Amino acid sequence: MVIIERKKVHKNVELEKQLKQLNEKIDLARKEMRKVLVGQEEILNSLFEALFANGHVLVEGIPGTGKTLMVRTLSIVSGSIFSRIQFTPDLLPTDILGITTYEEGKGFYTVKGPIFANFVLADEINRSPPKVQSALLEGMQERQVTIGKETFKLPYPFLVMATQNPLEQLGTYKLPEAEVDRFLYKVIVTYPSTDEEIMILNSNITTKRFEEFHLMPILSPSEIIRAQEIVKEIYYDEKIQRYIIKIIDATRHPDKYGVESGKFIEYGASPRSSISLFIASKAHALLKNRSYVTQQDIKDIAHNVLRHRILINFEGEAENITPEDLITEILKKVPIL
Repeated sequence: MVIIERKKVHKNVELEKQLKQLNEKIDLARKEMRKVLVGQEEILNSLFEALFANGHVLVEGIPGTGKTLMVRTLSIVSGSIFSRIQFTPDLLPTDILGITTYEEGKGFYTVKGPIFANFVLADEINRSPPKVQSALLEGMQERQVTIGKETFKLPYPFLVMATQNPLEQLGTYKLPEAEVDRFLYKVIVTYPSTDEEIMILNSNITTKRFEEFHLMPILSPSEIIRAQEIVKEIYYDEKIQRYIIKIIDATRHPDKYGVESGKFIEYGASPRSSISLFIASKAHALLKNRSYVTQQDIKDIAHNVLRHRILINFEGEAENITPEDLITEILKKVPIL
């Protein structure tokens, strides 16, 4: 028994050491990114959390708020390969995945598409029909794609950040629920503050080329993969696990928890939601330099994990009820065990 306890203590000490070293690197990466980016601290944290949790991010925000710049900057600071796919109505699945082609003297060979990168920006993903959007599904879930008769592994780490414009509806397509559910987070990018916008005026990439910022790689793909392994080692108490299940259950059976706005829920969160809360809260704890998950970690990430997984019925839409309203009430009504 003493030997077991000693091993446990040694493991905790080693994990704390690794967390400290990793967070020092993350702080340096943030500082480097600040050469280009202004504000949006919560969005940056969400990107790091999704990256370390090995998940993907759906970003909603008006044009010009720096969504593309964030991913491009993160890819350079992470020492990784960046790729951008501009979704349009005439885009084809092969434009994303790649094709098998033939050349005389060379024979058949595969030309890999832009999805073969560490950071893939799917810009205005709702501009293309579901057939094209679904081309991302296998890659997002299985980390592999099929081109012709061959299956190819995607590089690690692999993060898809998809953006959509909430203002324009003309020429857009609703994202399939199966695809939306595969995004770990959905985050909302808002306007910067007045002070932040003054800083943006003095350091924007319209008057200064991106290369002139001389960003340096702070992390590496191998360090990111190691961070994803560290996330798995973050301690999870059984009470916190049950708290997650209660939150998800409240989206399906709101009456059990006295959630008054539950009558506006068409469909509750999927089983993948509980998995997402589980792993994302570990990544959130990592960024807080903690080796264990708390109830507050769940509350901090709940909106990002659930806002795209709870469907509002027609009555709720007529009453201007949002998923955020429902999640906020659920968090108030579900007690910690």
